[in-house]
Amino acid sequence: MKTIIATDRAPKAIGPYSQAVVANGLVFASGQIPLDPTTGILIEGDIAAQTERVLENLKAVLEAAGSSLDRVLRVTVFLKDVNEFAAMNDVYGRYFANQPPSRSTIEAARLPRSAKVEMDAIALAG
Repeated sequence: MKTIIATDRAPKAIGPYSQAVVANGLVFASGQIPLDPTTGILIEGDIAAQTERVLENLKAVLEAAGSSLDRVLRVTVFLKDVNEFAAMNDVYGRYFANQPPSRSTIEAARLPRSAKVEMDAIALAG
């Protein structure tokens, strides 16, 4: 059995997918890009600003699923430009200061809406 998660505190899905799915004690959060959850518009700013918006969106989805950033097991980070890794990592480190999850970082040729960063996550539910 699976539970579909949707919240207005994060951007609405821009395709045929769910913001997150809860199954077997895990939350599978879909990739978040730096969209303003109120307007649905990509925020302007550098990689640090976009990373912060992505993590706030991810946090909102996880909380809607009854989880939190503290319960994240795995994150995948997609960067448009891997040369911006250090700036992204500085912001990321503030959100995952204690017991950080496992992570992969991948440079992607292009991300939805020409975002600089996208992240998805797997977390413990509840």
